[in-house]
Amino acid sequence: MLILRCPYCGVDADETELAPGGEAHLKRFGPGSGDDDFHDYLFTRENPRGVHFERWRHAHGCGKWFHAARATDTLQVFGTYPAQTSEPPKEVLALIRAARPGWSWREFA
Repeated sequence: MLILRCPYCGVDADETELAPGGEAHLKRFGPGSGDDDFHDYLFTRENPRGVHFERWRHAHGCGKWFHAARATDTLQVFGTYPAQTSEPPKEVLALIRAARPGWSWREFA
């Protein structure tokens, strides 16, 4: 079972208390953007085997959105952090690199 710590209220919540929100750190395009950009924003998502950054909502708790870094192949959670963060914190990236040498954030951003 997937267990994530809410960075706001500090509760270790299992997946039944959470609501998934899809991929994190997506680039939104504003007015004047083309149809292709908007289409990609709505429908094109990464689906990696390995490290993935996701959005989650603590639905049966504080109700706030947050981001989680985890491995999709092992369910290993590297960390959670507030949704207002534009990039994963350095501490989370360091944990990922320690577990998966050679991995780079910029390859997947």
